[in-house]
Amino acid sequence: MKFRSKLATAAAAVILAAGVSSAVQAQLKIGFVYVGPIGDHGWSYEHNQGRLAIEKALGDKVMTTYVEKVPEGADAQRVISKLASSGHGLIFTTSFGYMNPTLRAAKRFPKVKFEHATGFKRAPNMSTYSARFYEGRYVVGKVVGNMTKSNVIGYIGSFPIPEVIRGINATYLAAKSVNPNIKMKIVWVSTWFDPGKEADAAKTLIDQGADVIMQHTDSPAPVQVAQQRGVWAVGQASDMTNFGPKAHLTSIIDNWAPYYVARAKAVLDGTWKSTDTWDGFKPGMVQMSAFNKAIPANVVALANATRDGITNGTIFPFAGEIKDQAGKVRVKAGAKADDGLLAGMNFYVQGIDGTIPK
Repeated sequence: MKFRSKLATAAAAVILAAGVSSAVQAQLKIGFVYVGPIGDHGWSYEHNQGRLAIEKALGDKVMTTYVEKVPEGADAQRVISKLASSGHGLIFTTSFGYMNPTLRAAKRFPKVKFEHATGFKRAPNMSTYSARFYEGRYVVGKVVGNMTKSNVIGYIGSFPIPEVIRGINATYLAAKSVNPNIKMKIVWVSTWFDPGKEADAAKTLIDQGADVIMQHTDSPAPVQVAQQRGVWAVGQASDMTNFGPKAHLTSIIDNWAPYYVARAKAVLDGTWKSTDTWDGFKPGMVQMSAFNKAIPANVVALANATRDGITNGTIFPFAGEIKDQAGKVRVKAGAKADDGLLAGMNFYVQGIDGTIPK
């Protein structure tokens, strides 16, 4: 009897161990790679909010990890490969410069699913995703075109990639439509996150007459400078109101959470496929923070009507006729820029001074 009892106990232990092992194997390990710190209160912060949304939605079905402040280049390759070789079944790489390192990792680790933000290269196990940030910047253009007194908009650019150039052009086109005297000055800082450089760029633009500061960089430093110097500012990627409540007109918010949760679920249920996603206001990937109460009611109404029009398809930010700086027609009258032109945009629209860095 004792021998049989021991056999039964041993068998039960084996079954239990197998169950525990199965549960562990079923848990999806998800890794994130961030170009800035999760406390940047901008780009990386919002991506990390998406990671936290996965944990909340899927509980013990997943385990998430992240690596922050990863430079675009050799370090990215090392970090992505390390995640892929350490049991991660799904990896999100969240900056444009991670595209080639992610693609190389996807080829090296074919059983791992990769998701790359803002790029265009895909593989059977590598998807791409981005948001139509230019929709939000077109709305902002309507606001800043009305709010400026100097008629000079200052814009802090990170890197001269199509995503950033689209935002500059969308802002200018919208601002010009409500204020024909508008001018735009642009300072390129060659970084996504460097509060010192961003602050210096904001000061330079203000010294050149800008009374509105916009940015495609990730720290709240430009908003803080605008607050100190008594000019307007627009936040980037997340709500930056608290960093300059008097200066902050609004922010374009990147809402990654629904996408991240959906993609994690797809891996878990076996439906994940390599796709390209480029969403905007309508699916909710792009949102606007609350408008500053100092903005006149008619300007807020215009901004809301513009956002609603983009959402329902009656307004398109890049509707023709649109010419580039040299006067070449890039979008004919009555036409709309297609996604190919938008995705590869490498020119300033007519009216913007300056040249795009090489």
